[in-house]
Amino acid sequence: MLESPRVSGPPQLLIVEDEANIRDLVSLHLESEGYTCQSVSNGSDAFELLKADPYALVLLDVMLPGMNGLQLCREVRSGGVNANVPILMLTARGEEVDKLAGFQGGADDYLTKPFSILELSARVAALLRRTRRLTRTDEQAIPIEFDGIRLDPAKRSLQMHGHKIPVTPHEFRLFYQLAANRGIVFSRERLLADVWQGEVFVTERSVDTLVYRLRCKIEPDPAQPAHILTVWGEGYKCAEA
Repeated sequence: MLESPRVSGPPQLLIVEDEANIRDLVSLHLESEGYTCQSVSNGSDAFELLKADPYALVLLDVMLPGMNGLQLCREVRSGGVNANVPILMLTARGEEVDKLAGFQGGADDYLTKPFSILELSARVAALLRRTRRLTRTDEQAIPIEFDGIRLDPAKRSLQMHGHKIPVTPHEFRLFYQLAANRGIVFSRERLLADVWQGEVFVTERSVDTLVYRLRCKIEPDPAQPAHILTVWGEGYKCAEA
């Protein structure tokens, strides 16, 4: 039987990797840096754990037996106690299309094998810093309501016509930034700075991917968006009343 992680203490990380040598190396190194790690070798076991207990971050291999990493990522993002957990994808694939699939599925960052263990540590720390920073910022903001949409920063909650829509911290932050300034055009550079706040390992393409994911969740027809609009050659804006 799988054991649940401890409720308190150091940040709880879940490592989902079917290669035992990589799984053990990553776990050993991250635990030496003060994290508590739990490791599983397949997507089905990981899904059961992620349904039951909150984690601070998930390191997720794409190529897994049974439920693969992309499927698991989409399931986690659909709701539950880990709907907003930062997800770092680990994979042997390095093609742009594979990275895009990971980001569209809900991943926050992407690391291609073989990777440096020091780079892995840096990305884990960066993702955790982003999450803490977004949480502190959101708690100081006020709720916004328009067109049946309610954004509550303190709860990091998005509702549309009374129905809760699961979003990641970065999806929420981007939508809140646009909704709080309806009609104002934000460049990709500005959104990159506001949402990721100077963290490395992200590019302007990350903004486009985040907008795509949001549109799939909030727009009746993502191809003809009514809320988050593209201003060609400039960036994005939230539609005015």
